[in-house]
Amino acid sequence: MEWLKHLTEAIDYIEDHLEGEISYEEAARIACCSVYYFQRVFSYVAGISLSEYIRRRRMTQAAFDIQRTNRRITDIGLKYGYDSPTAFNRAFQRVHNIPPVAARIAGSKLNAYPPIRFSVSISGACPLTYRVTEKKAMRVVGIRIPLVEDMEENQRRVPEFWNSAINKNLLADIIGVSDREPEGILGITAYEGPGQIFYYIAAATGAAAPKGMLEYEIPSARWVIFENEGPFKETVQNAFRQFYTEWLPFSGYEYVGLPDIEIYPICSRSYGHSEVWIAVKT
Repeated sequence: MEWLKHLTEAIDYIEDHLEGEISYEEAARIACCSVYYFQRVFSYVAGISLSEYIRRRRMTQAAFDIQRTNRRITDIGLKYGYDSPTAFNRAFQRVHNIPPVAARIAGSKLNAYPPIRFSVSISGACPLTYRVTEKKAMRVVGIRIPLVEDMEENQRRVPEFWNSAINKNLLADIIGVSDREPEGILGITAYEGPGQIFYYIAAATGAAAPKGMLEYEIPSARWVIFENEGPFKETVQNAFRQFYTEWLPFSGYEYVGLPDIEIYPICSRSYGHSEVWIAVKT
């Protein structure tokens, strides 16, 4: 449960600095992890990106200030980190669906987002099915794109990458080299350090990498595996969320930080059976 305590402390830091500069590095330090890992965990647990959460909280407080005070709109924007009135207006409308000046009109509808408080819950009526297995080092071959530490941007890049691979018929080439377990098309998120984050679409193989493809080796590890049925995007994201909020806090295991693996069937559908593999240790 210690990691959950650290996440809560990081959120407290963010709340204390809504009116000033928020350092992602400091928030990650408080959470005892890298900036990338902090944003990744946050997005799965909270259901929104860290940047969107901060935007919502600042615009919630900005709306209160606009309604309760006679301060100029531009000054309130500056208070919450927006040097440009245009940028503040855009952020405010994104959260409240009305411009800042309209918030002073009686009866205006606004959206309030309270601070997030992380909690852990388990429903005995809905078991979380998993298995733990040891695997030797895996060699995969495929294509990749760079990711960034901003999860909101990554959530845009990865689906576009899949769509591009499908449209260019690259999945067939990747499937063609698959001759090892785990079988299927693999989606692999590999964090190698700041500025070295990649997402692979690949297959496990012992064959040489065809022209235009890259090879990557995942070390031997102990993996917790969650099996899913349904739309790939929703069920895979839910598996990661359940890992962090329901399984990890009570399991006695720790997250290792090796690449996370998504396994999809060799088909063109966007739903069906999928698996999520996450490396852990005791």
